[in-house]
Amino acid sequence: MDSVADGAKAKVREWADKHKHAVLYDEPESTFLDVASGKLIKVAWRDLTAFEEKIHPETKDPYIVLLFESGKQLALVDPGGLAFSPSTENTGSVQDLPPVVCLRDFMTLKQRVDHYLYDHAAEPPPRECLDLVMTCIATLDGARAVGFDVGDLEGELAKSLDEIERRKS
Repeated sequence: MDSVADGAKAKVREWADKHKHAVLYDEPESTFLDVASGKLIKVAWRDLTAFEEKIHPETKDPYIVLLFESGKQLALVDPGGLAFSPSTENTGSVQDLPPVVCLRDFMTLKQRVDHYLYDHAAEPPPRECLDLVMTCIATLDGARAVGFDVGDLEGELAKSLDEIERRKS
């Protein structure tokens, strides 16, 4: 197991050194900083069962997937940062939900929600706005499942959802 973790750490260090604009890796603390969100996540290397080096089919850029005993996966990708599976535990099925998301995705979608709500305040929010909120919830649930503290982001999203509900009534 140590050899798997040692090999993964070496690859992660090499990848992170080349992609400091996406992910910062603090090896002594075993933490990653997702640059886009400013969020930290601690990695339990002892729970790592495997890692994979892959090439993104569209960008042709290399990325790394870390696989853990619990079944969770964490990917280091550029430009996304730290990517993971969304969770539909609280949303049920979500239309057009991608299989892999990152907190950068959340921030982009949240900006679109806010655009509908505040830049078009005189208009009722379109159905797409609620769909975007559902994707945001699934993204934050996935982020929490891999170890991110997303309480502040959930609070911001709750304000948007409250505004949607207020304007729909």
